Amino acid sequence: IDMCRADVDCEYFFSVDVEVVLKNEDTLKILIEHNKMFIAPMMNKPGRLWTNFWGALSADGYYARSEDYVDIVQGRRVGIWNVPYVSLVYLVRADVLRSELKAADLFQSPTLDPDMAFCSKVRDQGVFMYVTNMYNFGRVLNTENYQTKHLHNDLWQIFENPVDWEERYIHENYSKIMKDDVVQNPCPDVYWFPIFTEVACRHLIEEMENYGQWSGGGNVDTRIQGGYENVPTIDIHMNQINFQKEWHKFLLEYVAPVTEKMFPGYYTRAQFDLAFVVRYKPDEQPLLRPHHDASTFTINVALNQVGVDFQGGGSRFLRYNCSVQATKQGWALMHPGRLTHYHEGLRTTAGTRYIAVSFVDP
Repeated sequence: IDMCRADVDCEYFFSVDVEVVLKNEDTLKILIEHNKMFIAPMMNKPGRLWTNFWGALSADGYYARSEDYVDIVQGRRVGIWNVPYVSLVYLVRADVLRSELKAADLFQSPTLDPDMAFCSKVRDQGVFMYVTNMYNFGRVLNTENYQTKHLHNDLWQIFENPVDWEERYIHENYSKIMKDDVVQNPCPDVYWFPIFTEVACRHLIEEMENYGQWSGGGNVDTRIQGGYENVPTIDIHMNQINFQKEWHKFLLEYVAPVTEKMFPGYYTRAQFDLAFVVRYKPDEQPLLRPHHDASTFTINVALNQVGVDFQGGGSRFLRYNCSVQATKQGWALMHPGRLTHYHEGLRTTAGTRYIAVSFVDP
């Protein structure tokens, strides 16, 4: 603000906090065209009534809900509204900062938070604050429970910020699965479809490598019930990185609908005992012998690129003598786990291959 006041070429001061996700590229143009001293784009948290403005004040100067607040937030009333408080993102004319709002202590108060102190002083100087909901400008992130203990903390935001999580991590063609001919059928009752972005694949690999405690690939495995694995892999389980709840949410939201479309009459709650990332390397564990999975159906997501990150690999279904070798990064193979789909992991001949595997409905 001080820099804008001192610069004669500064016409507006535009403040945007880190929680704001601006999606409308015309935001500044729209706000300037409204020709107000102080105006904010209405932003909310998806699925909630929380926004960056208050519709009214209580007697002691704190939040109160105006009678038209819900209608404005939900778009039943559209326009420009004079409000007593805005936060996170707003536009102020520079000449107002040099005149009515020239005080140096705009954000200081012995009793109020900085944002509330600022709005109180703006009101006291007779500067009207406006908010507009005439356009969709974007959204506000939920940051109250954001954790910073992981390498890629956004992976854990599927509950708090599902819209942003999907935008970042779910494949751009996933939405076409239900209406277009996107799902492939390379082997009998084996379905292949896009699920993850390249960013999701990379973040999951890097998260596992950062954790680093890969299993030894032996039959004795204290991580599982009974402590013995018939067909062991070198892997890290989702629960080892505290990702099991988020992974279940992913399976429920994005895999279960595809399962129910491809296998009509079967409904799943996407329960699992085992979900893990497997690492195949020629000098470590290059392949996996024929086996059944302990699942009703299995999800196998390729996390990196054949021909770029590794050579070889893939899955072969012995009953049908059918193989899927040209795996696609971010695409999931879905197939029955027991009885009919006895399968093996084909040899990785160079590089390192990563896959994310879930044994669903064991």
